[in-house]
Amino acid sequence: MELLSIAEDAARAAGAVLLERFGGPRREVRSKSTPTDLVSEADIEAERALRGVLAARRPDDAVLGEEGGDRGAGTSGVRWIVDPLDGTVNFLFGIPQWAVSVACADDEGLLAGVVLDPLRDEIFAATRDGPPTRDGETVEASSRDELATAMVGTGFAYDAEVRAAQAEVAARLLPRVRDLRRVGSAALDLAWTACGRYDAYYERGLQVWDRAAGELLCARAGLELRELGARGALPAGLLVAPAPLAGPLHELVGP
Repeated sequence: MELLSIAEDAARAAGAVLLERFGGPRREVRSKSTPTDLVSEADIEAERALRGVLAARRPDDAVLGEEGGDRGAGTSGVRWIVDPLDGTVNFLFGIPQWAVSVACADDEGLLAGVVLDPLRDEIFAATRDGPPTRDGETVEASSRDELATAMVGTGFAYDAEVRAAQAEVAARLLPRVRDLRRVGSAALDLAWTACGRYDAYYERGLQVWDRAAGELLCARAGLELRELGARGALPAGLLVAPAPLAGPLHELVGP
């Protein structure tokens, strides 16, 4: 599929920029929504490289990106949803858990998506009609049916009030599962859930560019996707799990 090939090329263009910058000085770092929500020069340069590929290959498409905003409505009916660096805080602290996420959609939903882990040179990919893959090989999601033995991934917001509410949920969940992991990149969390490294995943406060490619990977892996409604200090979110785990997990972290 041509769109998937373009998504991979765009992700690798961003990844090349990030690999050059990783481990270097934290140049021109600034805060966004809160003091813990950071953006760096590397984010911006990576998105510039990514958008350059899309502009050359798909000039009539719209583009929505975390750092570069929305590039018009486009005329093709296709919109790209990109996160050039998912896991910025990890990147800036030298923690090797970050990724590039590139997806595209039309009026009927997601068409193609990739999550690239440049450090491990792993690329997770899916299309609307095909199986999810890692480095070109089909992957399988978990089929676990007992929550007590499930490895669950999650993430936490930047806002302190939201984090406090999320901590209460995590404290309720932790005794009921095998363990809980927070690596700091929603795109990687979703990709790892699609290929069975996690049994399930949930997170609140996700932006569309955080989840688009990973959501498609999980859907094509046959996992159940449930939207989490906002509740009190907790924003809306997403839960992904094998069908037998989705209900019990939802009861603990929902609605």
